[in-house]
Amino acid sequence: MGEYPKGIEFTESLHTDMVQRVISSKFAPDTLVHSYKSFNGFVGRLTKEESERMKGMDDVVSVIPNRVYSVQTSRSWNFLGFPENVQRSKVESNTIVGVIDSGIWPNSSSFTNGGFGRPPQKWKGTCHNFTCNNKIIGAKYFRLGGAFAEEDIISPADTSGHGSHCASTAAGNHVSNANLLGLGLGTARGGVPSARIAVYKVCWTNGCETADILAGFDAAIMDGVDIISLSLGPKTVIRMEYFEDPIAIGAFHAMKRGILTSKSAGNSGPNLYTMTNSAPWFISVAASTIDRKFLTNLLLGNGQIFHGISVNTFSPTQKSYPLIYGGDAPAAGFNSSLSRSCLDDSLNGALVRGKIVLCDDNIYTSPSKVGFASGAAAVIFRSTSPLVVADVYALPAIHITATDGNSVSSYLKSISNPAATIFKSYEGKDSSAPYIAPFSSRGPNKVTPNILKPDIAAPGVDILAAWSPISPISDVKGEKRVSNLNIISGTSMACPHVTAAAAYVKSFHPNWSPAAIKSALMTTATPMNPARNVEAEFAYGAGQINPLKAVNPGLVYDAGENDYVSFLCGQGYSSSALRIITGDNSTCTSANKGSVFNLNLPSFALSTPRSSYNNVTFRRTVTNVGSATSKYRATITAHPSSLKVEVLPNVLAFSSLGQRLSFTLNIEGSINAGLVSFSLIWDDGTLKARSPVVVYVP
Repeated sequence: MGEYPKGIEFTESLHTDMVQRVISSKFAPDTLVHSYKSFNGFVGRLTKEESERMKGMDDVVSVIPNRVYSVQTSRSWNFLGFPENVQRSKVESNTIVGVIDSGIWPNSSSFTNGGFGRPPQKWKGTCHNFTCNNKIIGAKYFRLGGAFAEEDIISPADTSGHGSHCASTAAGNHVSNANLLGLGLGTARGGVPSARIAVYKVCWTNGCETADILAGFDAAIMDGVDIISLSLGPKTVIRMEYFEDPIAIGAFHAMKRGILTSKSAGNSGPNLYTMTNSAPWFISVAASTIDRKFLTNLLLGNGQIFHGISVNTFSPTQKSYPLIYGGDAPAAGFNSSLSRSCLDDSLNGALVRGKIVLCDDNIYTSPSKVGFASGAAAVIFRSTSPLVVADVYALPAIHITATDGNSVSSYLKSISNPAATIFKSYEGKDSSAPYIAPFSSRGPNKVTPNILKPDIAAPGVDILAAWSPISPISDVKGEKRVSNLNIISGTSMACPHVTAAAAYVKSFHPNWSPAAIKSALMTTATPMNPARNVEAEFAYGAGQINPLKAVNPGLVYDAGENDYVSFLCGQGYSSSALRIITGDNSTCTSANKGSVFNLNLPSFALSTPRSSYNNVTFRRTVTNVGSATSKYRATITAHPSSLKVEVLPNVLAFSSLGQRLSFTLNIEGSINAGLVSFSLIWDDGTLKARSPVVVYVP
């Protein structure tokens, strides 16, 4: 329709009126799908006859059918600025990603054999009770306790879908026309689609046991993987010393052999101190949003329309459904305070069957807990939490804001026969992205307060990737929908994005240490907006990954086993405790007790009492991996006047590649706020290596 007429501002009603004039059926909330704002036009669901009538209207320039074009990339990788056609190293096909998880579904298109040569000569792995190919080159399972559930398949085959989802996000093949029953249409792919995959199944129906996790690490190290991806953690927030944490121990062994471990930060946010993985020798990954949202509309019998979120693949089979409040329909043995949350066994089936139930959202209303809601036709959750994560339920569902939920409740009480309809979801835009998801665990570091955690952020919300077709997409037993892909959220989904980015960097720099790769990812990360993340670096670490920039970071903060041993000794670990972690004869002496402030990390953290005077010096060494002759200047971004921050020297002049130069960062003064943060940036005029600096009150 060209430009908007002068003097007429955009309003959705302008387009609604036009659609209503041409449609022959009743106007539904999804008839007008979207209105454009920068030009005068809209998207509508019209029959062929209705579109012809629309063409004849005054001021209509054209009516264009909604053709399906061949998309070129999956959403999360494209959002990161990492398209399919990025430069690739020939070494990528020799890079092996080890995934310690729930196994893998071998028949998925994400893991087919086509186009791959024989496994790399360095590969030493095998396959346990499983048919591998040249994509999945290794597959083992571990259940050292020997206890299996009835649902378990005693092989590396994935019965839950989680391991397949993670593996395909990291290194899955290109899968065109990928979608979940029509939603999320695009090309699904891993960040390093040419890389090989080795899987280590340690998670079963009843969970993932410590012994099995360590067995997975052990096998992956021995087999010769290049990167380890680990999207699992304890069920509760507990403080684990490094020698009590099997993941820290396994990752230490991997680090000793040149293997970086990428680890999910955990799903216990948004409160502070909810991270349980604190070791500095692996990279901890927080979950951020992407600019795609799955939106769902709710229509009440009085014509009110509410917009919420969910991954709802169901279309309504009737015009409307009776509406009831879950708190008014408790099953025998339950009261309103329980049934209002709509847990499956708490609702009276005779009262809710065939109806839409209004529910009060809480931490227990997960898809598996709600189940089929005792025969309800659909469920509406009025949520007190931000509408960020779209879940897949076993029946039509929508999450709406608490305010909208109260409006629904008022309508429900106002008439004797309330009714509602929930429509199939559609894709929308989240212009605020990226920001850290509420569920993503936050720092500070419980074990070592002067080490920043998490390290980095990556997409972990509404991610489409491979799935096991024998696993319910809603995690509800009895679910009939079958799919080879699924849309799920969690730091589990963020972790393999960083795994892939690390593998991508390693494919260009095969000899870089785990610490160098971690440094490259962190110092090139895209800064995130603290206004959208009040916990700042404790939510996102160095920021959101930028794989393309990480290949050429200019400078890296390198570290190895001796550096970590010195750090642990300085933290008060005894020689006997240290050996539990290192697995060798390492000892702590007065000579190797290093200060935490001297551990060569690409981030800086200082824990201090409020208003307490500090005079702390961090010592760091950077290695030149950019231009042979280069001169970097240090810049400190804005920081509170109560702190004096100084870098010495503030210019580093390199004369060769691989040259190492040291500097100190001194912080003097006090803070009154709970947290202040700024950045140290080394800039040679072309490349920038940025490190977050955090000073906080514990």
